[in-house]
Amino acid sequence: MRAVVQRVSSASVSVDGAMVGAIDEPGLMVLVGVTHTDTPEQAAKLAAKLWGLRILHGEKSCSDVSAPLLVISQFTLYGDARKGRRPTWQAAAPGETAEPLVDAVVAELRALGARVETGVFGADMKVSLVNDGPITLVLEM
Repeated sequence: MRAVVQRVSSASVSVDGAMVGAIDEPGLMVLVGVTHTDTPEQAAKLAAKLWGLRILHGEKSCSDVSAPLLVISQFTLYGDARKGRRPTWQAAAPGETAEPLVDAVVAELRALGARVETGVFGADMKVSLVNDGPITLVLEM
């Protein structure tokens, strides 16, 4: 699993002009990509890492200050643009494999006590955010 994590002041995601998920206070916006070999155990590991990651102000984590997370599926994190001008998506898991694992990340975060907002898997989403810092990390599980 691969995640791009951004510390944000606020973030939202819309589908067809309707807001489907938003956080309006400091927290994390997380794009999650899944590849063919990912497992539920990796999803749980990613959730624990996100919950405890100390990148909020004062070196705090979401678990320390009950900060919210906006989690959005993002198959393009496994795009490969090393050759040519058009990326390939072969490393991205198909939807029937990826969706349950993205859902597992969200479910595990919630089980840990996190407030989690989400996008809509497979939808054409419009994401808005105010990157705070800016702080952006790439995590691999």
